[in-house]
Amino acid sequence: MNRLGNRLWLLVQKLVLLRNQPLMLRLLIYSALLVLVPLSLVGVISYRESSYIMEREARESSWQIIGQVRTNMEYYITGFEIDSIKLLNRTEVKEMLQKSSAAEIEASGLQASVKKMLQEIAYSRSDISRISVFLDNETVITTDRTPFSESTQDLKKEYWYDFVPHNADIKLISRVIQIRDRSEPVISMVKRLIHPLTLEPVGMMIVDINFKRIQEISDQVTVGRTGYMSIVDAEGYYLYRPGLSGFGQRSGLALVRQMAGQKYGSFRLDSDTSEYLTFGYSPYLKWYIVTSYPEKELLEGVYNIRSTIAGTVIITLCVAYLLGSGFAASLVRPIRRLQRFVSQVKQGDLKVRAAVKTRDEIGRLTLDFNRMVERLEGLVEEVYLSQLKEKDLLLRQSQIELKMLQSQMNPHFLFNSLETIRGMALEKGMNDISRLSSALSRLLRYNLNNHSPFVTLKEELEVCDMYLSIQKFRFEERLQYRFDIPEWAFEQKVVKFSLQPLVENSVVHGMESRDGTVHVVISAERAPEPGRFLVRIRDNGNGISTDRLVAIRRDLEKKDILSGGRHIGIVNVHRRLVQLIGDFSGIHLESQPGQGTDVWFYLSLDDTG
Repeated sequence: MNRLGNRLWLLVQKLVLLRNQPLMLRLLIYSALLVLVPLSLVGVISYRESSYIMEREARESSWQIIGQVRTNMEYYITGFEIDSIKLLNRTEVKEMLQKSSAAEIEASGLQASVKKMLQEIAYSRSDISRISVFLDNETVITTDRTPFSESTQDLKKEYWYDFVPHNADIKLISRVIQIRDRSEPVISMVKRLIHPLTLEPVGMMIVDINFKRIQEISDQVTVGRTGYMSIVDAEGYYLYRPGLSGFGQRSGLALVRQMAGQKYGSFRLDSDTSEYLTFGYSPYLKWYIVTSYPEKELLEGVYNIRSTIAGTVIITLCVAYLLGSGFAASLVRPIRRLQRFVSQVKQGDLKVRAAVKTRDEIGRLTLDFNRMVERLEGLVEEVYLSQLKEKDLLLRQSQIELKMLQSQMNPHFLFNSLETIRGMALEKGMNDISRLSSALSRLLRYNLNNHSPFVTLKEELEVCDMYLSIQKFRFEERLQYRFDIPEWAFEQKVVKFSLQPLVENSVVHGMESRDGTVHVVISAERAPEPGRFLVRIRDNGNGISTDRLVAIRRDLEKKDILSGGRHIGIVNVHRRLVQLIGDFSGIHLESQPGQGTDVWFYLSLDDTG
């Protein structure tokens, strides 16, 4: 027994402890085992754990994205439902729903009133493509300006008609509608119309919502590198996919079965790309929001970890054989390399970066050095840019001061000159020239004497009247103008010299492009928004081309006033309105070639007087 034990011990010493083998060989084999065994064990565990963690994190991240999208979508659709409730509570709508026939509705004039309300709601939101009301008495009201062929009977043939709740709740469906000879995919919010007295369904209201806002919400969603988000309704029809591919089509049966009856979940969908899907359900919308990305992409990080671990094991094995002789050099060499980089930075080279090759104290020191140099480079660049900005501001200030001095000198000179012309005209009996120079003189006096940025609308209209009377001397009967101002508007405050430049544009551009009579109308009216009113200038000139209208609108926002050039007058008025009144003010233009130009701006309404 003792002899057997001794023989086993000798065998262990020979095979495991490498007894009688060269010391270098033993050191190399042991160092290799010390590296290979722990790293292999760590690699296998890390590979399995990282695969599970990455899948879990991807699933949780997708659920978080789905939750945010669901909240945004529910809030977005709720806004439409609230608007529809407000509309149905309007007196005109209630009266219309109580009418028993289309003839009664047409005779009462309610159809036009309701259509106008629908158009106001549709035009106030760019994401509404169309609003339609279908009554059981064959009355159809829509916001379309083109002929509308769809009837209540056509509506009842749709597959979703019987699924619309009878308790006035909404139902969301996907469909393609025809608007102005083009097909447009929309999400339709369908709601039954209830008789106010009998509480029986009498029709249907449909709000067709385009994908503008939904696309904006979807564009903010990032699912990996190649993943995407889609929306499926409770019946399994696609409501949204990237590029609207498959819109309105039924999704795969496997997808519907996996999601049925669950609020949240995830699963792998066996297909050509072996996709990994995560979904969440919205009880309010009755939608499934689904994120999808290839399983290959999900596990790409795991594959990289596996390759990295394998490479690390091989590299470490090679390093282990050289570790003994190269240990001292491995400590000194990175320190000397970092010292060379420090010398380069000292000489002013802030672009240099030291390679981080280790994760020990020297590696962390190198990383901190790189961050320090990067921060130093950023500070130097910030100082340089701030100096450039300061010089630019000083130059602009000098230009502004010079223009202010010039603007103070020129009006005084012109005022004195006009008074001299007026006196000479009176002496010669030239009354027309005298009245013309007097009107110009009053315009300049108005500019010189009133330093407040605000004046009453009445004062501003007097300036416009003086300017237009001057132009009448030149154009006579070719120029006609009219003021359509209600009594309450005369004492409202407006920005000084906000009307005259716009009136001047209407006269100048109208006369230069029209042979007949140019009519200019200046009016004021209350705005739909409380606490505001608007002033409007219309002319019947040849209008503005589309390209030029786009250029004017671009200049209103971006043009540098100091640069001068075209459109400087209207840009000046626009900027002063925005600065003195607020962002809701500013110039608004609408024009079509051959149909004149309509310019208006909003002002604050004072109802205290």
